[in-house]
Amino acid sequence: MIALALLLATATVTPPPPVVAPATIDNGLEITGDALEAEQLKKRMFIDVKVNASGPHRFLVDSGADRSVVSDGLAALLKLPAGESVRVQGMAGYRDVATFEVAALTLGSSEVGPIIAPALSSRHLGADGLIGIDALADQRLMLDFDKRTITVQDSRRPYVASGNEILVTARRRKGQLIITQAAVESREVSAVIDTGSEITLGNSALRRRLFGNGKPAGMQEIELLSVTGQVLKAEAMQMNNVQIGGMILSNVVIAFADAPPFALFGLTDRPAIFLGSDLLSNFRRVSLDFRNRKVRFTLRNNAQQRDFVTRKF
Repeated sequence: MIALALLLATATVTPPPPVVAPATIDNGLEITGDALEAEQLKKRMFIDVKVNASGPHRFLVDSGADRSVVSDGLAALLKLPAGESVRVQGMAGYRDVATFEVAALTLGSSEVGPIIAPALSSRHLGADGLIGIDALADQRLMLDFDKRTITVQDSRRPYVASGNEILVTARRRKGQLIITQAAVESREVSAVIDTGSEITLGNSALRRRLFGNGKPAGMQEIELLSVTGQVLKAEAMQMNNVQIGGMILSNVVIAFADAPPFALFGLTDRPAIFLGSDLLSNFRRVSLDFRNRKVRFTLRNNAQQRDFVTRKF
């Protein structure tokens, strides 16, 4: 994954702009509980997780993955019982891998399990494992990029008021939160929050909607490395009008490619985007409430935030 400094290209087609429903200011969320210290590496967030009471072990938090994963090294170290092999899909394609039985994953005071976890290479994961949405389905997840903490709480527990969080309602598909209040350069898109990706990714349907079949000036070819170890070729552009619930985001680099996760969530034929950690880390906090289908963004109060986000309510 690489950072790019690109020029904005003019779209080749200019349909009427979509009506993006405005976000609202929400004063009703403060996730309470133990805030887990998180390591931020290349903008992705890692936390300490206990596996079958062993650990802590370093796991990547990936809201774009439908299954939690353990590394092959950790599975061998803990002598986890082997399961049947399965086919997993990363951003770059499919791969058949072994699975292992995990009785419990412990994140602070929250515990999930049992689960059957695919095993991937430690070298490609860059961690001992990965927390996916199978472990987050009934949780509230708060990523605090300023404090570098992640707080996990059972979403059935009551919460107390906070303030100034921008609330966007999502729909759920296969456990994932999909935001429909979104647009790129005035083209409607479905947006998925993907904390495990270092770059924001758009599908080919969005690329065609923006640029037709041509290659605009300033678009660059790049390669993305998946956690499965496979390489995905993509084309990247900087965009200055990405809307989420009425917020207008500027200076957003989007890599375009038909990655398999778009098909997993039924987003192949319609313009869609995975919002990566490069975009999310520009907010002070981002919270995901999987049970109640809510996504909340907390803005920073500084000039750098104003260069990135314009509030439009």
